[in-house]
Amino acid sequence: MRRYMRALMLCMVFAVFSGLYVYSRLFYSDVAARRNGAKKILIPLRASGARRGVTDKNALSINWYIMRQQAQQEAAGTRPEPPMHLAVVACGERLEETLTMIKSAVLFSVKRLHLHIFADDQLHAGFIEALESWPGFIRYRFSYRVYSIRFPNENAAEWKKLFKPCASQRLFLPLILEDVDSIVYVDSDILFLQPVDLLWRFLSDFNSSQLAAMAPEHEEPRIAWYNRFARHPFYGRTGINSGVMLMNLTRMRSMFFKNDMTSVGLRWEELLMPLLQKYKLNITWGDQDLLNIIFHYNPESLLEFPCQWNYRPDHCIYGSNCASAEEDGIYILHGNRGVYHDYKQPTFRAVYEAIKKYIFGTDPVTSLVEPLEEELLKTTHTYCGKSHSLFTKRLRNSVAKINRKTRER
Repeated sequence: MRRYMRALMLCMVFAVFSGLYVYSRLFYSDVAARRNGAKKILIPLRASGARRGVTDKNALSINWYIMRQQAQQEAAGTRPEPPMHLAVVACGERLEETLTMIKSAVLFSVKRLHLHIFADDQLHAGFIEALESWPGFIRYRFSYRVYSIRFPNENAAEWKKLFKPCASQRLFLPLILEDVDSIVYVDSDILFLQPVDLLWRFLSDFNSSQLAAMAPEHEEPRIAWYNRFARHPFYGRTGINSGVMLMNLTRMRSMFFKNDMTSVGLRWEELLMPLLQKYKLNITWGDQDLLNIIFHYNPESLLEFPCQWNYRPDHCIYGSNCASAEEDGIYILHGNRGVYHDYKQPTFRAVYEAIKKYIFGTDPVTSLVEPLEEELLKTTHTYCGKSHSLFTKRLRNSVAKINRKTRER
């Protein structure tokens, strides 16, 4: 009996020390990763409306998985590559649309993504449950954090009602994301047709004065809005569209911006409210108009990228007028004016529905591209439909890269 008791005690001691060893390895690997600049995934443990226990369990399992990956990387002597940062704002009935955007970003990107999702509190549980339900080989490609909508307390109501609900949240990203150097901001109605990585590379094209990149609002001045109707200063010939915006937040936080209110430059946080007070009776498109005013007075701070990076219905409803897309195809699709959800522009809706319905892990050629091409052929009675080949040209390249990655796994 004593021998059995001794054996049992030895087993218990061995189990305790084994557990302590595993924990110490994970702990120190996590510390080392943090020193090297890696950030652990941040998932809210509770969100309003979430089923009790589900989110906690998912968060713990994902954090354990990330720690294990860091331990393996440390053992192999490698550092995790810094992720690309992608931000989006979702309010009202934008949950499904935003998830479809994220799906397109994660599906085609090469480097890991870290998502910053700013949303109404009632949408948090929906985001977490949806993203945690995606298969493991997809979840490995991104981490995320869900934030509540945040505006300066003294003017929160005024900022929230500017243009569409919560749209002006993007103006405050430099102030909220204090530890993030650079980020891609996109509207919820964006669809990536090729990797985010290629947009991210524009950061290396910035000269010493540039701190943001956007596409023009229009290429054809005869149909452009700003040069015909704007009652405020705007950037360039036809203004800029802020639906896709690459931002060097570090530079935005440190720069003094020229303006038409003072003779001295103002920092970003000092500039926004005075601009709104001066122009609020003259702006139509809310925060986008404020960005146009800012870069009108600071044009050297903006890098302009071609319209294929922000392709909207305006580029085809009156005939094709985006030369870069005609040459190389559409890189990023922007379904503004609600065209994903009505039948006014069936070409845009077809792309949205194809990506939304695509099932992770299935062959993207037969399950995504080919069905989409069939649907696009039904839209040739519209001006945008006549340019349907532009909508799948880059998508086919992106899908080919997915298949190569799948074969390499």
